Amino acid sequence: MLRRTLLACSALFALAAHAAPSVGQAAPDFTLQDASGKPVRLSDFRGKYVVLEWTNPGCPYVRKHYNSGNMAATQQDAIARGAVWLSIDSTEKASFDYMEPAKLVAWQQQRKAHPTALLMDEEGSAGKAYGARTTPHMYIVDPQGRLVYAGGIDSIASSDPGDIAKATNYVKQGLAEATAGKAISAPVTRPYGCSIKYKDGAA
Repeated sequence: MLRRTLLACSALFALAAHAAPSVGQAAPDFTLQDASGKPVRLSDFRGKYVVLEWTNPGCPYVRKHYNSGNMAATQQDAIARGAVWLSIDSTEKASFDYMEPAKLVAWQQQRKAHPTALLMDEEGSAGKAYGARTTPHMYIVDPQGRLVYAGGIDSIASSDPGDIAKATNYVKQGLAEATAGKAISAPVTRPYGCSIKYKDGAA
């Protein structure tokens, strides 16, 4: 009986250790290599707002926002507000839609997107730490290192670029509110897109 109780407690502890952070909690730190192989650490940007964008160009929902110019415009808005933008690809190398770093950089640049850094997370450690499930899946970290937004890029869950103009861009809205000293009015929303192709198939 005691052994079963200890095993159950161990299982619960393991689940808790890998649970995604909630808005208001500390954002998990991570170090990932950028597309050129340089290590980039999240905590190096303490003192600034940081937008985390999970991406995969093989996903039609990602292409919706990149091909239309919406992702580039959202990045530019964030950077103009003094924020850092980290684009993260957690797609495993064995996936059919995995794109090599140099090709991924070129793909983004062709669509006028210029994140502060493009980070490769083929092992999935950062994605799993945040509970990232879709591409795109968006997060905002405040200057104190707290998670202040988690969810979708906007309010219309479709792959149709025609919906962008009608949608509320939660990232733009959240950063505008936060940098004005206001509480984010929609701190948690539903992410939508393609499931992330993790190495072991689990988030």
